[in-house]
Amino acid sequence: MGYERELAAAREAARRATELAMGYWRRGVEAEDKPDDSPVTVADKESEKLIMKLLKEEFPDDGFLGEEGSTEAGTSGRRWIIDPIDGTRDFVRGNRLWSNLLGLEAGGVVVAGVATFPALGEQYWAVRGEGAWKYADGVASRMRCSAITETKRAVVCFNQLNRVLAHPGPEKVLPFLAQFGASRCLGGAWDAMLVSEGCAEVWLEPVLKPWDLAALSVIAKEAGCAYFDYKGEDTIYGGNGVICVPAMVPVMRAFLGLSS
Repeated sequence: MGYERELAAAREAARRATELAMGYWRRGVEAEDKPDDSPVTVADKESEKLIMKLLKEEFPDDGFLGEEGSTEAGTSGRRWIIDPIDGTRDFVRGNRLWSNLLGLEAGGVVVAGVATFPALGEQYWAVRGEGAWKYADGVASRMRCSAITETKRAVVCFNQLNRVLAHPGPEKVLPFLAQFGASRCLGGAWDAMLVSEGCAEVWLEPVLKPWDLAALSVIAKEAGCAYFDYKGEDTIYGGNGVICVPAMVPVMRAFLGLSS
């Protein structure tokens, strides 16, 4: 089943919401702390409201799960999972690596996703079974992960190093990183897209929510990557996530203490 209409609506909602957010980003905006100590701004809240409004107009029977509370049950068996500004700390500081993430879940499976990086002028998207795509510099191109098989030649994106104690066996982290040719930690969603487009081989984060993972997971899988949580399961509800090229799956499973 194709999701052409849904993808078009999601890309348009992302465009409208990121235009709104860019206005706040250029002017500067103050953040407040949520109960979990993560920051939120008026840009997050207004962007999420706009996305939900636009998608609800197109798909009134769908449900919604948004980071900033736009949660609503639907009757279609589908729901949109929204992160209006992924990387609010970057957004507030003027960093360009923040993004807007939209995923469509149908029957408990993420079937489409859009990741937009407005300050970089890049957008990534995928529909299950139809490949992953990137739009930049006015050109859309198919994405494929890299074919690198050796860790000494691979790039690892190890995000949230400040939460290293959340990893199983944190004492294994430095020996794990030392296997790789290089490590990067630029921004969660963007690093994940680097793996999906073949510029890195491994991405992992120890603390994540469904709205962080919905879009990224389907884009990564459609680009040929493996995706799983720290228990080895293909889910966006495990609280963490790994995206890697197929050759790095044994390396990642060994690091996480999973059976081969």
